[in-house]
Amino acid sequence: MPYCPDPAIVTVNSRAFDGTIRKSWNAEIVESGEDLLLLKGIFDREIEHTDIGLIRRGTISYEYFWPKRWYNVFRFHEPDGAFRGFYCNVSMPPVFADGVLDYVDLDIDIVTDVELNIAILDEEEFRIRAVEFGYPKSVLDRAAEAIEELVRMIENRKFPFDQNSRFSDLVPVPFNVGPAGS
Repeated sequence: MPYCPDPAIVTVNSRAFDGTIRKSWNAEIVESGEDLLLLKGIFDREIEHTDIGLIRRGTISYEYFWPKRWYNVFRFHEPDGAFRGFYCNVSMPPVFADGVLDYVDLDIDIVTDVELNIAILDEEEFRIRAVEFGYPKSVLDRAAEAIEELVRMIENRKFPFDQNSRFSDLVPVPFNVGPAGS
């Protein structure tokens, strides 16, 4: 059975550890399988993000969700298709039911620029929320493992951080990144 059956459009909910919805949006299913759900979202308004700047209306977000991984990855492209970078949410594994994908965002993120330079964001917020919500040790450990795995994947240009992924033809202008360390 596929990870996410029809409908072609799903609602994505980013939740706090206590279950409250922080953000919600609709996205189109690009690919659905046992191990990966790939969605495509398009920003319907401009958003000023404190760490990555202005996200313009029409920005395309390819959103990678794995059913057993403690993170998700968003690949941003400008409205004209130019690659903008990756935004990785350390999160609990997603749950899909009745056309809705829910995940618990653990408040620590990894972003890259177009050259895949890495920045880890919101470490202090993560520490504050861990106390506020009483994250169990198992959640703290899985979050730390997710950060290590994401950094390793980015540095080694592993899917979806590789320029030759099977999804690189989804946008009008594919991104071009040199090998690690260049």
